[in-house]
Amino acid sequence: MNGTIALRAENIYRGSLILVNREYGYRERKEDLAAPGREETAQTLMQRRAALLLDSLMEVIGGWREIVPVSGWRSYREQKAIWEESLAESGREFTEKYVALPGHSEHQTGLAIDLGKRQEEIDFIRPDFPYTGICQSFRKKAAEYGFIERYPAGKEQITGIGHEPWHFRYVGIPHARIMQEKEMTLEEYISFIRQFPYGDAAYRIRERGREIEVSYLKAQEECTRLEMDPQVPYAVSGNNVDGFIITQWRRKSGCAQSGRYVEVSS
Repeated sequence: MNGTIALRAENIYRGSLILVNREYGYRERKEDLAAPGREETAQTLMQRRAALLLDSLMEVIGGWREIVPVSGWRSYREQKAIWEESLAESGREFTEKYVALPGHSEHQTGLAIDLGKRQEEIDFIRPDFPYTGICQSFRKKAAEYGFIERYPAGKEQITGIGHEPWHFRYVGIPHARIMQEKEMTLEEYISFIRQFPYGDAAYRIRERGREIEVSYLKAQEECTRLEMDPQVPYAVSGNNVDGFIITQWRRKSGCAQSGRYVEVSS
């Protein structure tokens, strides 16, 4: 027997898959923030789930010895100060290429982090994070922990931001792996998933003996009702544009598993 989930209009702006860019701004809300890693990284905050997974990834590759978190969550005020300082010091062309407008920065969500190779001097705006050594080891494992390189080379016209090899965004599992395999940005992924309406034809992948279904549900004006099997684990994230991305985890045989997880509740 299915249950009904009521998604409020504001839920569109919550979740790990929200798109924040020049066109779609971030709606300020109090996030549950935590610091990934060790005492030395305590000033760099992320949403708690993203911070825990980042720390797990770093522990697996031994990353904290050579990788430094440069910048995580920022308030609107902090982003505005960075924007204005960059304008004054580096000019508009540079700033628009590498610094997001206040209110349109992923850093305000707590889902993004800039990483740098540990060295004596680190550029705050453009930290060195090469495609070699431990930094490349991080990239190769990132999708397994829900992270993507958010602004890849060759996608500048889509993202509106220059190539940033140091900027990583938590989007969750399995979405990071799908984006990596299909070489998609978050903008492209959100458009891609619209092809798979909820209740009709979900996008399916298999992982570790489970079938995972990803689909799109268009938001209604005030309240969107979602019919869901309560025995199937699921996650719901707004896309910050026009609806929701639904993820369901099923057993390989098609039998349901008990338990559930909802990103946008309350």
